[in-house]
Amino acid sequence: MSALTAYLDVPLSREAPATARRAVTAVLAGWGFRDEDWLDSAAVVVSELVTNAVRHGGGCVALHVEAHDERVTVSVADGSSVVPRRRDPDGVGGRGIALIEALSTGWTVQNHEGGKRVRVVLSPCPGVRTGESGSARGSAS
Repeated sequence: MSALTAYLDVPLSREAPATARRAVTAVLAGWGFRDEDWLDSAAVVVSELVTNAVRHGGGCVALHVEAHDERVTVSVADGSSVVPRRRDPDGVGGRGIALIEALSTGWTVQNHEGGKRVRVVLSPCPGVRTGESGSARGSAS
């Protein structure tokens, strides 16, 4: 079965997380992932990944979304090799990894072109099954 994929180069700006959220939710909805609560959770994960890449990463920020069967993976690559770590929340941040862990089934960090790629497997979307063509569809109830 084929995978659906989308690649986006994210501009390094204050608007980057919002731009990435809108783009990814539009792509996922177009692929048949239409549960609003799930899309909101996906948007939070994307926002956290992009925010961290813009704040701490450096270089280009590349966003990749892949759907295969019911599994959706979101990854963000940046130019820094510094691995994200959980830290105590303060007035500036520190909640991102906890949010990502709460809204996903797991995350990993991979070396990527001198930097890193943070890869997150989203929790399954309710009411979605994948047809033979590889496109996600809402299940009939």
